Amino acid sequence: MKNKAEERLTEALVKVAPGTNLREGLEHILSARTGALIIVGDTPKIKNIISGGFEINCDFNSQKLYELAKMDGAIIVDEAVTKILYANLHLVPDSSLATNETGMRHRTAERVAQQTKALVISISQKREVISLYIDDTKYALQDIRIVLSKGNQAIQTLEKYKSRLDQVSSNLNALEFEDLVVLVDVLTVAQRGEMVKRVGHEIQRYINELGSEGRLLRMQLEELISGVNEDVMMLIKDYGRNGKKAEKIRDSLQETDAEDLFDLMNISQVLGYEGVVSVLDDSVHPHGYRLLRRIPRLPLRVINKLIDHFHDLQSIIHASVEELDDVEGVGAVRAQAIQEGLRRLKEYNLLERYM
Repeated sequence: MKNKAEERLTEALVKVAPGTNLREGLEHILSARTGALIIVGDTPKIKNIISGGFEINCDFNSQKLYELAKMDGAIIVDEAVTKILYANLHLVPDSSLATNETGMRHRTAERVAQQTKALVISISQKREVISLYIDDTKYALQDIRIVLSKGNQAIQTLEKYKSRLDQVSSNLNALEFEDLVVLVDVLTVAQRGEMVKRVGHEIQRYINELGSEGRLLRMQLEELISGVNEDVMMLIKDYGRNGKKAEKIRDSLQETDAEDLFDLMNISQVLGYEGVVSVLDDSVHPHGYRLLRRIPRLPLRVINKLIDHFHDLQSIIHASVEELDDVEGVGAVRAQAIQEGLRRLKEYNLLERYM
């Protein structure tokens, strides 16, 4: 349910982001201090709560929206925000629906959103605030300068988190080559990877709200989180236990509360490891997904074949070119590339660890 609410809020923020015609119209209304109540969508549930007004069905543009907002009634635009359908409407939502709002416009907006499941936008005439109502969620748009400042601060936080993730990942790589991994090493990487993903998700919301003003933030975010999702997935495939599918473990990790994420024992249980605190010091052995995925031009289907054949990373590391060549889909050239790629990764990661 939480993910669904996030998706709907994201869709709404994209619709009203700077650079869109809808946002331009909202800004015109805000500047004029006329206030407005706008419904995005046209469903039978909406038609059941409207009266009066008139049908327009004209092409949408920001100036038309601004002019129509000078009237007291609500405005309905289509889901794609390409048509203005109705204007000057009187809305009569179910009065028994709970609302925490006090102003008439905002009370109506909240109830309409709950009853119709449409996006409802309310612009306060006195407070100069644009509020979005989606189902039971209210989201007040902030000044672009404030959002941009928050986004830049979040990017700085993400840089620190990513730097720490790179450190613990490099350490895990070196330990995997030496076959000295204990569970706490794995859990630390999983924890840091999930933290990076969550900060990235928060920044993505800022980017959605910034619209055309968030281009630089988007570029920085893409660079910082590139490969993180796949790396966490490969980690899970390497160390997940009890027959749990990697996708289910990933979903469980994503649903872990922020406070529980700081407890490595909670993460160990998500990965399928049961026991007391001493389990954190247990030796564990990877299948090899993470490291093999770092070898250039080595498809995942070939990696799966290698792991099905050898079962664990150490067996793959110590296999000869001929033994690698025996695996279906590998071949002599690729077998040589795998052996050489693992050798280079080992040298690089051991050097990184002991410098």
